[in-house]
Amino acid sequence: MNGFDHIGVVGAGAWGTALAQAAAKTGRRVTLWARESEVAEAINTARENTAFLPGARLDAAIQATPHLVELAECDVALVVTPAQHTRAVLGDLAPHLREGAPVVLCSKGIEQATLKLMTEVLAEVCPRTRAAVLSGPSFAIDVAKGLPTAVTLACADERAGRALMHALGSASFRPYYADDLIGAEIGGAVKNVLAIAAGVVEGRGLGRSAHAALIARGFAELTRLGVAMGAKRETLAGLCGLGDLVLTCSSPQSRNMSCGIALGRGEALADILAARNSVTEGVATAPAVVALAERHGVEMPICESVSRVVSGDAHVDAAIEELLARPFRDEHA
Repeated sequence: MNGFDHIGVVGAGAWGTALAQAAAKTGRRVTLWARESEVAEAINTARENTAFLPGARLDAAIQATPHLVELAECDVALVVTPAQHTRAVLGDLAPHLREGAPVVLCSKGIEQATLKLMTEVLAEVCPRTRAAVLSGPSFAIDVAKGLPTAVTLACADERAGRALMHALGSASFRPYYADDLIGAEIGGAVKNVLAIAAGVVEGRGLGRSAHAALIARGFAELTRLGVAMGAKRETLAGLCGLGDLVLTCSSPQSRNMSCGIALGRGEALADILAARNSVTEGVATAPAVVALAERHGVEMPICESVSRVVSGDAHVDAAIEELLARPFRDEHA
């Protein structure tokens, strides 16, 4: 099985559980780490993650555990913890990773305190591992139920990347190989911020024309930042960039878009987040994206508006008015 017979998944939220399910469907043995012991127990006894992914029957090949040491025998680790907690989790995981083992980063965000991508965090905390990034248009429940899904699997080591692609891929879960880790990360991180903006458009009732414009102009922002940081345009125009942006900006099933919808309807951010048991990555990522844009001399007005709203520096209506008052310009300037 391409040398990846035992797959570890770090993080038993909705996405981590779905990825464990996808790996199990390929015949692999899967060990799924859950921070909460009750989540691990529910998966092992009821074959369902009732806390984070209810309604999806889980494969018997998935063994959940609250102990990271049980991932020591895994051939590869998929890290699916929230971006702002990934450094700490990697630090706890590091003693249990084999030297040279691939670590597939599946969180979509930028570390707010350092403005580092998850691959940069991995290089600092676990320098003897091989980094890969999995990103693309994928709702957890779709993957868990075996509905057709395609994602990008980026890895600088082509041999390892293609082996991972075959280890995780199936008829319904289709990874496409790329060597552009920066593009895969930027696409996944920035689309979460833009999805909040798309939600505001929906929540404020601004219409489908405004929604389409938001996606197109948002993609221009995403591309500008990605290219400035060394990403390839073709990566950003693929599954992990444009594809993920379209999905996340088009369905209230997206945590980020649903957050924006609630903001657009006048709800307070603190109340929105308090009612959730999962992380809305775009909230923490927005200020980090804006800071990176400033560092690289890139203009990202939509992301800047989202950052100001979630930071409490601007009301939704004021942010919309400022965007609509911007001077006219060439579309591709």
